[in-house]
Amino acid sequence: MKKAMIIMNPTSGKEEALNYVGNVEEILTDQRYEVTVKETAKERDATQFCITACEHRYDLVVSIGGDGTLHETINGLINQDHLPMLGVVPLGTVNDFARALQIPLNPEKAIQTLSSTRVKIADLGRLNDQLFVNTVAVGSFAESLSSVSSDDKSRFGSLAYLKEGIKELIQQPTHPLCIRYDGETWEGESPLFLAALTNSAGGFEKLAPDAAVDDGLLHCFIIKDLNIFNTITASLSLLFGNFKNHKDVVYFTAKNVRVSSSESVKTNVDGEEGPSLPIQLSSIPRHIQVIVPEDASV
Repeated sequence: MKKAMIIMNPTSGKEEALNYVGNVEEILTDQRYEVTVKETAKERDATQFCITACEHRYDLVVSIGGDGTLHETINGLINQDHLPMLGVVPLGTVNDFARALQIPLNPEKAIQTLSSTRVKIADLGRLNDQLFVNTVAVGSFAESLSSVSSDDKSRFGSLAYLKEGIKELIQQPTHPLCIRYDGETWEGESPLFLAALTNSAGGFEKLAPDAAVDDGLLHCFIIKDLNIFNTITASLSLLFGNFKNHKDVVYFTAKNVRVSSSESVKTNVDGEEGPSLPIQLSSIPRHIQVIVPEDASV
């Protein structure tokens, strides 16, 4: 009999995750899965649960929660001989991975997607010794992402990130960054470096319109020193999908990137606080199978 593990964060979706577990169990049981439910209580619980699923050769792992829960879950896939398929029921504020794979943001519809026969093989990213599914941000902007309050996330969603990001870019100094990628080097002052695996970051689905979930590339943006006017125009470029063409943005794609600085600079990984520089990034092409809607165009 096939085995499925549900990894659920009870605090996600305004603590509504528990309301959806029964529906997920029912739809998986109808597909002849033997279902195990695991509830996170502390940091890295989701990672440990996913490691167990890999070691016991589960066929499917379903993440119920936000991008943070999903980030922890996929980090259980490091150095595993067996990788289960992944199902996603998004309950967070932004849900970039679900957006990129066209998984419904409505939980009930996302649960119905678990019965889909369509599977997409997607890239993952590696940052030092951990995996990521969406984005890595470096610099003042990254620090501001980590400081967005839960109340602001609930009230404003992705606009909370934009609001905090603009404030941070205006008020904080830039950092000296050295970015080496695929044989090239960029050095200069910047408040933000961003590496994205998908077209969606912070809920903005047009960050990198050309990015595909299986193209094997990191889509990278270096933001130069912006004054308040340029910050506003950059934000509009982000909203309308031509961010990479803004005059104060350096855009490139790469498979391997190293970012360092002479200063202490923090990072943000999939919306959570990450390690300080230096960091080594790489793409892991077509690494995981994800259940997507039958009519998804990804």
